[in-house]
Amino acid sequence: MPTSIHPTAIVEPGAVLGADCEIMAHAIVTKHCVLGDRVVVHPFAVVGGDPQYLKFDRSLASGVTVGSGTVIREHVTINRSIHADQATMVGANCFLMATSHVAHDCVVGDHAVLANAALLAGHVTIGAHTFMGGGSAVHQFCRIGESVMVAGLAAITRDVPHYLMVAERDDVIAFNVVGLRRRGFSREAMVELKRAFAEIFFTTGNIRNVAADMLAGSQYATVEARQFLDFFKEGKRGFVRARRRPTGGAVDDE
Repeated sequence: MPTSIHPTAIVEPGAVLGADCEIMAHAIVTKHCVLGDRVVVHPFAVVGGDPQYLKFDRSLASGVTVGSGTVIREHVTINRSIHADQATMVGANCFLMATSHVAHDCVVGDHAVLANAALLAGHVTIGAHTFMGGGSAVHQFCRIGESVMVAGLAAITRDVPHYLMVAERDDVIAFNVVGLRRRGFSREAMVELKRAFAEIFFTTGNIRNVAADMLAGSQYATVEARQFLDFFKEGKRGFVRARRRPTGGAVDDE
């Protein structure tokens, strides 16, 4: 169907909407937005509003980009960047449930899901296929990797590497076996990820150095395992930690 803008919706002059978008009643899409094809914005959502940053200059030109097929539910807020000519970015085929918040300069990967009232502070990065549980909150500048599952009400103040399950306050539960199987990860990748997970989180020493030594060796050959280890090269914050060895989510080596 063609792009439709319902009565009482506000789409400011200068906003760019792709084909087959739907902007429902009382939704606001500001002039700072670029929406891909088939984006749906539900009532009372505000896309492209000013960042919640006390020093922000409202005359500055910055924006929000939303990828094709993304659904933005009621009362969601996505704030524009605090930097000139830059954008807060939400990927394609994401699902932002009611009252979730994406602050300025966040980057949300494709197929990510933010459940009700999930909150991202400024400059947060969320990887593709990641699920943020209801009421979870992420500290500014944190990185959350690909195919991560964050439990409801979790408080994330450190970086979360790819493929993990985390809960409470920065607690690693296991790696996300169910999610990776649904994505069709190979048996070889799953076995290597299990081994890499155990070595990273249950070996003493600096976690960055441990990961670097593992990458330098030849025991991890799959792309997925090396991507997991590569995550530890970057970032300025610390990493989530496992408080105990997981009792579930294991993949047998045999």
